[in-house]
Amino acid sequence: MWWMIFTLLPVAGMSYIAWHIWCLLPLGAIWKTLLIVLMVGSFLLMFGGMRGMMNNLSLPTATAVYEIGTSSVFIMLYLVIIFLVLDLGRLVRLISRTLLYQNWWTAGAICLVMFGLFLYGNLHYRNKYRETITLTTDKPMAKPLKLVMMSDLHIGYHNPRKELHRWVDIINSERPDLVLIAGDIIDMSMRPLLEEKMHEEFLRIQAPVYACLGNHEYYSSEPAARQFYHDAGIHLLQDSAVVVGDLCIIGRDDRTNMHRDSLGVIMKQANKEKFTILLDHQPYHLEQAERQGIDFQFSGHTHHGQVWPISWITEHVYECAFGSHQRGHTRYYVSSGMGIWGGKFRIGTRSEYVVATVSSQTN
Repeated sequence: MWWMIFTLLPVAGMSYIAWHIWCLLPLGAIWKTLLIVLMVGSFLLMFGGMRGMMNNLSLPTATAVYEIGTSSVFIMLYLVIIFLVLDLGRLVRLISRTLLYQNWWTAGAICLVMFGLFLYGNLHYRNKYRETITLTTDKPMAKPLKLVMMSDLHIGYHNPRKELHRWVDIINSERPDLVLIAGDIIDMSMRPLLEEKMHEEFLRIQAPVYACLGNHEYYSSEPAARQFYHDAGIHLLQDSAVVVGDLCIIGRDDRTNMHRDSLGVIMKQANKEKFTILLDHQPYHLEQAERQGIDFQFSGHTHHGQVWPISWITEHVYECAFGSHQRGHTRYYVSSGMGIWGGKFRIGTRSEYVVATVSSQTN
């Protein structure tokens, strides 16, 4: 059922756009056909990336294929929205039919709007937002601790080593006591990480790094991902807990692993006398952390939809799709992610990292 919907929606969207392009552009049939074929071909490139076909291409070529294929999805989305608005305008007689047929002015205006929108989206993605939160506890702590937390780095073809280098510089500039990453460090393929030796960048982080797995670690090969974590000096918490000073960090395996331990089983390893922080990539069933008396849960995965209006969908799917949340005495933060999947655009959402101060009320 669902695979039929996800297959039919892109086909319907491309058909709708193609029909409008055919009607709108005052060009010959050959030129319009070429444009439509180019549009469909760009979209199909995305499936080459998902099937691992890019591993047979040179790294620069594979990067270009990935960028074009995944970006086309978002470009199509906004073209559908624009044409729907124009069609509705025509339906209520606010827009003349002549604006939608054989009209260079309308075509030029649409191109200008799309260029401006995606230029903004790309620049907005590159600007990493610094979110600050304060966590207090009645449990004893020797001193306040500063944590840098992030999720969804998605390093790979589209977030290469030089981008990761910039992110590590951001982390080090905060001088944290600890760095926590809530999964999806890896995007879809291990190849660019290995060829660019990206593990070396994580070794530059001037604080201990703890992380859990995300669904993309499973897509890229979970054993290879675990080896990368090891080479990068990242302490992987996979259905396990560890005491780090006055904190107890719990890392849950991603729900992609249908045989992962229940949170109740994992918590038998935890020291509840410490301030407990749960790393769980996908923010489903938030009530479980509340039942286990966890102090704070950090998650990612949602990207807050990445672009509007997909953000509206995630807000209906998850109890908390983005930002701070609270259930009973348990606090949560769901991050929209430091990196991104696919085309590097943030429209109506943001790329962020979280700087948290944890302190005891008894100090």
